[in-house]
Amino acid sequence: MIQRKIIDDLLRLLNHFPAVGIIGPRQCGKTTLAKAIMSKIERPCIYLDLELFSDASKLEEPELFFQNNKDKCIVLDEIQHRPELFLLLRSVIDQDRIPARFIILGSASPVIMRNTSESLAGRIAYKELYPFNLMEVNARDDMKTHWLRGGYPGSFLNPEDEMAETWLDSFITTYIERDLPFLGLNA
Repeated sequence: MIQRKIIDDLLRLLNHFPAVGIIGPRQCGKTTLAKAIMSKIERPCIYLDLELFSDASKLEEPELFFQNNKDKCIVLDEIQHRPELFLLLRSVIDQDRIPARFIILGSASPVIMRNTSESLAGRIAYKELYPFNLMEVNARDDMKTHWLRGGYPGSFLNPEDEMAETWLDSFITTYIERDLPFLGLNA
């Protein structure tokens, strides 16, 4: 894993806020970063990928799940798939307002920003994660590689130039077809 520049900021925020949101575009490394942070938090952590049925099913009774795991940091990945959780998170946080109760991950979509700004104001701090920047990859590679491949891990870290280009082309196509309409933009 390439050391991300914002990891220290995230750990500092987790010492003060009950919830920390890591937002950013798909495939920029949010999940990898969250899993790295989990190993640095002093309390036990639970990671739930809300796109996996097995993880999503654990939240069939979310209030009970949060209550039974209030001593843990709960990471909710792809939270934009469960917008109804935002109001519940507000209530759960207010019942026991301790730092690092939740880490939420998701795209920087209007859904997340609207739902959390309405319900979690004063309870959550955000950090936006971008693809690798040149300072993060400087020790590993040169500026030319970063320039040609971009900073997305799937392209930048690929050992083959041709596959790196294929990954980037596929990502761009998927982004235009899937994510821009989700964000309310016409492709």
